[in-house]
Amino acid sequence: MKGMTRRGFLKISGATAAGVALGSLGFDLRPIEAYAQTLRIKDAKQTTTVCPYCAVGCGIIVHTSKGKVLYTEGDPDHPINEGALCSKGMSVFQLSGDNPNRLSKPMYRAPFGTEWKEVSWEFALDKIAENVKKVRDQYFETTNQKGQTVNRLTHIASVGSAAMDNEECNIYQKFLRSLGLVYIEHQARI
Repeated sequence: MKGMTRRGFLKISGATAAGVALGSLGFDLRPIEAYAQTLRIKDAKQTTTVCPYCAVGCGIIVHTSKGKVLYTEGDPDHPINEGALCSKGMSVFQLSGDNPNRLSKPMYRAPFGTEWKEVSWEFALDKIAENVKKVRDQYFETTNQKGQTVNRLTHIASVGSAAMDNEECNIYQKFLRSLGLVYIEHQARI
């Protein structure tokens, strides 16, 4: 071969040997044929929002179509999270009413029962109020062992919801304090 140098011959031989070795390991070096699917968010409206779960304030893009939430994802243009989301932020779609797995009616399991049953909101709220009153009446402490006034209830705890806005949190906090609760936590810290 005229014009072929020893260096060129070694390069071509090495590339050929590497291709044969990769092919024998199961790598297919033929071009891949890709078939694109139409995305369900193709014509959806994009709206930016802030994740409701904690005080970090990560940005989220919500894709909606005809008033329904189709998909949520991290906002890559947001300066705080740059598109990344924690496990709670990734599950924000579950808050939307369009999620088919979201419970829409209260469920109740009787003490020592094994099955959950659907109940009315009136039943659920009455049952909660009855249990709170019973525990508060039984365990409310007005003074401690030293005789100091404490007015507390240590047998009920509350884990707040990150899906509540500031006004709801304020009212909920006042309600819990009026019962005398000491153990009040927020789920974003857990």
